[in-house]
Amino acid sequence: MKKRKWLPFLIVLLMAFALLLIKNAQREDDVKDVNRNRGFDRRTSFIEYTKHAKCRMDCRQISDEEVKEIMESGKINYRKSDLKDKPCPSYALEGITSDNQRVRIVFGQCDTKTKVITVIDLETDWTCECPGDESKFKNRN
Repeated sequence: MKKRKWLPFLIVLLMAFALLLIKNAQREDDVKDVNRNRGFDRRTSFIEYTKHAKCRMDCRQISDEEVKEIMESGKINYRKSDLKDKPCPSYALEGITSDNQRVRIVFGQCDTKTKVITVIDLETDWTCECPGDESKFKNRN
């Protein structure tokens, strides 16, 4: 009689464990499918933000959702991109956000992640105090 009491609990536990294994395998497959040699990967599941980008986003009132929107549908500006950039090629994507800001967002596309490097409002000159700004013009004469 006592064995039957634990049987439903054991079945649920085994099903949860199987689901966990399947989810983990799917995540590993997503990373394996990334091929960064075929152009810009627009999947937002690999996105990360640099401290500089987060600061610029905050200053220029650009949300994570708007960054993802531009990543998915923005137009690549190859003149502002550097496909030979190290350690990762950088792509400058441009578009209009949901609140009508014309922006350029620079993404660094690495092996297993895409980093947001900076976010630029192309029409409004915002005054931002972000890390790294003090050395921006250091090497210019």
